[in-house]
Amino acid sequence: MGRYAGQIIHNRELLGQYHDRMSAEAVGRHMPAVITLDDLAAMTAADTHGRRYETSPEGVLSVVPPPDSQHAVIATRLTLWFGLAGWPAEQLMQAAGVRIPGPDGDGGRIPDLTVWSRPQRDAVWLDVADLLLVVEILSRGSESIDQVAKVTEYAAAGIAQYWTVARDPAQTVTLYRLGTDGAYEETAKMPLAWLLQTAPRDHL
Repeated sequence: MGRYAGQIIHNRELLGQYHDRMSAEAVGRHMPAVITLDDLAAMTAADTHGRRYETSPEGVLSVVPPPDSQHAVIATRLTLWFGLAGWPAEQLMQAAGVRIPGPDGDGGRIPDLTVWSRPQRDAVWLDVADLLLVVEILSRGSESIDQVAKVTEYAAAGIAQYWTVARDPAQTVTLYRLGTDGAYEETAKMPLAWLLQTAPRDHL
């Protein structure tokens, strides 16, 4: 590689680093004081890297990286499991926005899979009134949110069931059901392959 060609590549790398830094600074300068659900939808639509943007009802912003192929396969297997058992396609949604009510405002979460009691209206953020089940597939970096924050939020919202799928070799599924005290109780834990040998009606 010639001297000048090497200098051009070096300059391009510096320019890329400068552009990334300036983009991050621009986000910080223009980030609204209060992030609304409309802001979240716009941020997700504008993101060219496939990331999801979520907030807790308290306004804590989370940036969820795009899922990998294993994550996508797990979501597809569960969706097909429900579908083959006769669940209507209009009541099964992957990555649908859910409005999470809170005392000071609404948060917005985008679960990996949601199961509904009836078809929903066309909207970016859906209300939880008809939501039977939320499924979150754990990913690196999301475990604390999925296993702590969302457990509390989904229970407070009155969502009857919450399942998590771990990324261990067994892809362990943990099933939670809303108890009479308004908190989730763990009702079962099993490998995903075992769950798929049962019928959805055994759990819902």
